[in-house]
Amino acid sequence: MNELPQAFVERMKELLQDEAAAFLRSYEEPYQRGIRMNPLKMVDAALVPGVQENAPWEPCGYYLAMDSNAGAIPLHEAGAYYLQEPSAMLPAAVLNPQPGEKVLDLCAAPGGKTTQLALRMKGQGLLVSNEPVLKRAQILSRNVERMGITNALVVSSMPGPLAKRWPGGFDAIQVDAPCSGEGMFRRHPETRDEWNEESPAGCAKRQAEILDCAAEMVRPGGRIVYSTCTLNRTENEDTVAAFCDRHPDFTLEAFDLPGAAAPSGMLTCYPHRMRGEGHFVALLRRQGEGTAQLPRDASLPKPDKQAVKALQAFAPDAPMPTAVLGDTLVHLPDCPDVRGLKVLRVGLHLGSMKGRVFQPDHAWAVSDKAPTVQRIPVTEEQAVQYQRGETIPVDESLRGFALPTLHGLALGWGKISDGVMKNHYPKGLRRP
Repeated sequence: MNELPQAFVERMKELLQDEAAAFLRSYEEPYQRGIRMNPLKMVDAALVPGVQENAPWEPCGYYLAMDSNAGAIPLHEAGAYYLQEPSAMLPAAVLNPQPGEKVLDLCAAPGGKTTQLALRMKGQGLLVSNEPVLKRAQILSRNVERMGITNALVVSSMPGPLAKRWPGGFDAIQVDAPCSGEGMFRRHPETRDEWNEESPAGCAKRQAEILDCAAEMVRPGGRIVYSTCTLNRTENEDTVAAFCDRHPDFTLEAFDLPGAAAPSGMLTCYPHRMRGEGHFVALLRRQGEGTAQLPRDASLPKPDKQAVKALQAFAPDAPMPTAVLGDTLVHLPDCPDVRGLKVLRVGLHLGSMKGRVFQPDHAWAVSDKAPTVQRIPVTEEQAVQYQRGETIPVDESLRGFALPTLHGLALGWGKISDGVMKNHYPKGLRRP
């Protein structure tokens, strides 16, 4: 069980020749874990158990010890970092979105690459994060919230309808395409049993369709990063070559990052060459010059005056809400047209009205735009209790809404009365 498929082994021997033995030996070694710190949260990486040296191509990325419990401590749920395999950090680093750009992540769940893109944008510009599978899109939305990102629109759609709606709308597009997953054979040995010789060809057909949609949505002069976590030419080099044949206005563009140079514009990360799992990255540039243009949304309702007044009474420094999603006041000044789309998140979710009372949203608490309210430092043990939904004892002189904090990082909302901070941590996020 879980042996490398023989057809895969034979193909890699033919491809790698003298390197094949070293490549195959790498599958007898442990896979690489990684962690990417969140620059919005400003938590020292030394506070996380098992953090090792920097991943060379991502300034916020580090290797992580195999026995680290970083995913189980309160700082993880508070968005201090994202657990991400090191070579998976490469595509977003190659795309390198800039503050103020309009960026699309077309296949974005669970959110590692999309949150990496957003944090490079520093809250400026627009990031549209799309995931066609609704359940996966919900996980994506949760991770966008957890990392404190305020300029992302999270939607769930097939690429085709988006291409018709937003032609030429983006400066940069990331296509981390569904693939046969050969690069995951070391980290998830069970995937070896799911692979077959026909997998790459079937995946390549779908990848071509997704890339064609991306080509419609990037402006002249804009760029696309295409990536997979597989190792065959069919889904990688051949898919890129076929795309360029269909779209002669696109060319490969060289990139040179620390530890990851690609003069041809394409790079395959082999686990015996680079300290990471299998990955492929290509950078494509559309010829010409142009400006990304997205139609503004007019479909989401505007907040009523009573709700805005209640919000401002709660926190005078609150961002001005720009629309209402369901019953939630949201802030995203440059929201594009979302008519008919399944929308999960619109920028920063501020809160909602419960009768005549304003209730702040968890997303606002964990963002870098959290209001100026009282902050209550808690211990590690109290943070665990808070994330379980328990109350926390506080000074009896305190009253009203507050943000419990760990190492200066807000964990969510609480409301204080009679020496107790009642728990407003969302029930769906609570630890068992």
